[in-house]
Amino acid sequence: IGSREKKEKFRMNMPQITEAHRKLEKLVGTWLGQEKMSPSPWDPQGGPATGKVQNRLALNGFFIVQDYEQQRNGSASFAGHCVFGWDPVKNACVMHWFDSMGSPPAIYSGQFQGDVLTVTTQGAFGHTRAVFDLAKEKQYTFKMDVSQDGSVWHPFMEGTYVRQG
Repeated sequence: IGSREKKEKFRMNMPQITEAHRKLEKLVGTWLGQEKMSPSPWDPQGGPATGKVQNRLALNGFFIVQDYEQQRNGSASFAGHCVFGWDPVKNACVMHWFDSMGSPPAIYSGQFQGDVLTVTTQGAFGHTRAVFDLAKEKQYTFKMDVSQDGSVWHPFMEGTYVRQG
């Protein structure tokens, strides 16, 4: 093999933005949502909440960084930080979640079916499934379900978010 062929053989191909990255870009913006919390061990009564979401494009479009704040009864009750991206090794969308409950970071993974992203994770408290429906232009819905065994799911929260500005 000549010098030129060796260079071509060992040249690293630069990562490219994929269709999944473009679909995740639908999350970019500032959002305000009305949420419904289901009764749970963390909130035995459940009830209404308001979610404020700020999503921004990061690192040349390869990631979306999210800051989330939930308000109940007029004050902040919960906050989260998230990074969405595409993992070419897993061939999956990934979501790294951190929150104000002090839980270990959660790594979700999953796929788009059309404009609906479903990601799941398994942790100390069981399984969690998050579903983002991005089909509408200035609105998205979010639903989170939990399960002890990964087969019987229970609603945890749901919300409808409207793009601000």
